[in-house]
Amino acid sequence: MTAKTGTAPFSAFEWMLSLRYLRARRKEGFISVIAGFSFLGIMLGVATLIIVMAVMNGFRQELLSKILGLNGHILIQPLEAPLTDFAAVAEKVSGIPGITLAVPLVEGQALASSPFHASGVLVRGIREQDLKKLPSISTNIRSGTLDGFNEGQGVAIGKRLADSLSLRVGDQITLFSPKGSVTPMGVTPRIKAYKVAAIFEIGMSEYDSVFVYMPLPESQLYFNRRNDVSAIEIYTDNPDAVDKYRQLINERAGRPVFLVDWRQRNATFFNALQVERNVMFLILTLIVLVAALNIVSGLIMLVKDKGHDIAILRTMGATRGSIMRIFLITGSSIGVVGTIVGFGLGLAVCLNVEEIRGFISWLTSTELFSPELYYLSRLPADMDVRETGAVVAMALVLSFLATVYPAWRAARLDPVEALRYE
Repeated sequence: MTAKTGTAPFSAFEWMLSLRYLRARRKEGFISVIAGFSFLGIMLGVATLIIVMAVMNGFRQELLSKILGLNGHILIQPLEAPLTDFAAVAEKVSGIPGITLAVPLVEGQALASSPFHASGVLVRGIREQDLKKLPSISTNIRSGTLDGFNEGQGVAIGKRLADSLSLRVGDQITLFSPKGSVTPMGVTPRIKAYKVAAIFEIGMSEYDSVFVYMPLPESQLYFNRRNDVSAIEIYTDNPDAVDKYRQLINERAGRPVFLVDWRQRNATFFNALQVERNVMFLILTLIVLVAALNIVSGLIMLVKDKGHDIAILRTMGATRGSIMRIFLITGSSIGVVGTIVGFGLGLAVCLNVEEIRGFISWLTSTELFSPELYYLSRLPADMDVRETGAVVAMALVLSFLATVYPAWRAARLDPVEALRYE
């Protein structure tokens, strides 16, 4: 019966030596500095990846919810004849299971002015009952009311538009449209003043500064629509299933229609967001990769410096596997701890990103997140569990891989050669 030699894998002896090599000593001060930079690199790399991916996810979700909440998922446009039967078509389409709302609307461009300023706007004519069913508008009324919207000649405008024109509820807003009345002298522009009945704030600057909602009958008169509408907006319970609804709408409409879904209307915008997100992920991954390479260089220097110690351990009975595991633990500890701390830092920043943005803006007296430039009035962050898990897993794998070659070199070290020159 042969006696067992060596120690059990990942024994207390191996952990003790590994952690001892991580502690700074006078001779290994430079190696400890490299290990410290490796730790900082992995920590900052993981935290930055988590934060940037969460913010970009937040951007996409916020923009998607606000764009689709206001513009709908499918747009029905007329073919062959105007949509004079819009009420019947909207009622038929509303009966399709999964379609939550069908909104006939008149849309046109105009110039809005007040005694203080003027701005280009997009006027939408809509029925009161439909406007109250749009959560992006009805739940974000900052002043005024939508009650009696159909009966009066009032309009609902965005808060940023109201601020730029210095208007409040009850004030008059004047709309100029180039498509006015036809006279023997030609087409004369239509100019009409309306009372501001309500002011809403969606939270997307592009919409809050442009949209003006007008009662549908009034918009038909204003834009010379003879009892017809520009289009019918369709809202569904699942934006990703628009292909199924397109077929059902074509069958139910009872007349030739042309359908455009939200993917077609916003394809360029969301594709650009996706490309930017992928590029940022690749670029920021390089931070973690550089930190992993620092682990490689630091461990190689540590192996070279500890050659005499390794030789003594080998002559005392330590196996190559034991030596390899010692240096695997040493390098992996840097990566694992760096990844865990980076995850905690990224999580803390994502949960408090708006407060951090406000503090930095106050500290530097600058606007870090301009609503005019980024469309949104607040900085969003939405952490995806699978994506965050992938970042953490990638950092751990890179950290483990970075230790393999130096640990293999330490295990292959010949004790005779190492002791010969001591």
